[in-house]
Amino acid sequence: MREHSQVTITDLHPADRLPRAGQAAAHSGLDALLISPGADLRYLTGYNALPLERLTCLVLPTDGEPFLVVPELERAAAHASPAGSLGIEITGWAETEDPYALIAARLPRRTACVGVDNHMWAEKTIAFRTALPAVRQVLAGTVLNALRIRKTPAEAEALRRAGAAIDRVHARMGDWLRPGRTEREVGRDIADAIIAEGHVRTDFVIVGSGPHSASPHHELSDRVIRRGDPVVVDIGGTTEDGYCSDSTRNYVLGEPPPAYLRLHEVLLAAQRRQTDAVRPGITAGQLDSVGRDLITEAGFGPHFIHRTGHGIGLESHEEPYITTGSALPLEPGMAFSVEPGIYLPGRYGARIEDIVICTDEGGERLNLTSRELVLLP
Repeated sequence: MREHSQVTITDLHPADRLPRAGQAAAHSGLDALLISPGADLRYLTGYNALPLERLTCLVLPTDGEPFLVVPELERAAAHASPAGSLGIEITGWAETEDPYALIAARLPRRTACVGVDNHMWAEKTIAFRTALPAVRQVLAGTVLNALRIRKTPAEAEALRRAGAAIDRVHARMGDWLRPGRTEREVGRDIADAIIAEGHVRTDFVIVGSGPHSASPHHELSDRVIRRGDPVVVDIGGTTEDGYCSDSTRNYVLGEPPPAYLRLHEVLLAAQRRQTDAVRPGITAGQLDSVGRDLITEAGFGPHFIHRTGHGIGLESHEEPYITTGSALPLEPGMAFSVEPGIYLPGRYGARIEDIVICTDEGGERLNLTSRELVLLP
């Protein structure tokens, strides 16, 4: 098993990201990027800013120096973050000031088109439209997704650590999954363990038991788990580095239904075939077909109702998406889930999920717990 190397803040937030983003924006015909709190701001500066009603915005002109505008009461936090070591200007604005007007006044006069953060709140986007009435707005993701989609070695290492942390939670599932307990009770224990095993935030906990296992995004309920129930456990969190985990395994308490065993065997064969097929050059659509075709041949095609996977990094869902018909070729550094599922409504379902990084040689699985069906007493 690969040992995890130390990842530093500097490794995860190199100073060259800002000029690279500026160059990419200019190449796309943009005059500036306006980046609000979220994954894009953290990617570019390392600043994990609070998403407040007060405006925080990184302004990245394609012709000029970037600067970070923050509420005055957040200026100390911004300086203490990795953004403080990038050498960029951090400007605080007072409660009586208009930060949108402040930014509009500092943009070059010829500014005609800006890229706004994909997740910028609507009220802030509209406020910029008012402050910059003659300036066209487009999504900054058209520029930044192309940079974020290929992980650096430091980002890959951060994802490995996140994967190992969520694997440790799955390894403890027998401590909590027992007949007579509710999904909600089990979910609370899992959420606590996600933090205890190395995350700073629990992002989601799915515990779908019995017929609930046929609902891919089932919400925790007060259903009592019974002997013989198949249980889908899909869990993930965010580490201190900001990188996410996500893994799904299947459990049965006692003796599984015979027909369910066949369903899981088909699913396991499809998921293994897909993870083995990861390599540079295969398209996302082709990778989806590798597993979907096998599941269809086994008679379960109509019951594989979602895409094969999603990218992962500073967000649990980001580019690339592994979906039918996508012509996107996989490249080294792309990280994504491989999670085919089969769901029989009213009966049961199953999903197997690993995070995989495309490498020069093929694919590296980051989740190393057994993919076999786990039988619990």
